[in-house]
Amino acid sequence: MRRRRLARERGFFGLTEGASCLLVVSRHASSPRENSVHRRDVAALVELATIARECGARADRVGEAEPAGEIGRQTEFCVGGPLTANPRSAVHLRTILRGVTFANVVDPGEPRLAFTVGGKEYVRTPDTTYVVLARFWGPGRGCPVFLLAGLTAGANLAAARYLAGRHRQLERKYGADRPFCLVLRIVEPAAYGTDFIDVAADVSDVAFEAAPVADPIGPTASPPAQ
Repeated sequence: MRRRRLARERGFFGLTEGASCLLVVSRHASSPRENSVHRRDVAALVELATIARECGARADRVGEAEPAGEIGRQTEFCVGGPLTANPRSAVHLRTILRGVTFANVVDPGEPRLAFTVGGKEYVRTPDTTYVVLARFWGPGRGCPVFLLAGLTAGANLAAARYLAGRHRQLERKYGADRPFCLVLRIVEPAAYGTDFIDVAADVSDVAFEAAPVADPIGPTASPPAQ
């Protein structure tokens, strides 16, 4: 039973005995040092490295200025959204998760972090924050990419812990070869940290398709009746 469970875990993460995987992480947004990482992102990396170790694999950290290589060559865990200084996340969102858009929201005159997917906006508030947790492949398949793109470093950590604790349930639902994208909600993070987390939405059906562009002209008017 243990061997079967390990085989399913390895299949879900695309890891094998002795393989290596990549940990790509955001630079600390408020630090001038190039290699500085937020402490909660470090904690997220520990969670993900533990997953790799359980599968008999090795995790190698890749910094912002280091090339991560071609998608699909190794399993990749990409931590942090494009608003928190992770260029690799920005590339994944631009090319694969085209239905997910991160932006600073001004409402009114006060910038807030948010992302939009499936026509719904998820905005960070004092009592709630959100994170995108996704698994996908490049055009040549190969090994999967896991994206943990939160509105805060604490949300990234929550997603890493959710992935570590719930990967068996995710494997039962999505198997080893289906992409998925979830929006996770972290409730009262100041009080509960990463302990109060749930699935706000399964957006797998819309996250990988670009959102339709509204016609600036509007619908074509019918010609007047003669």
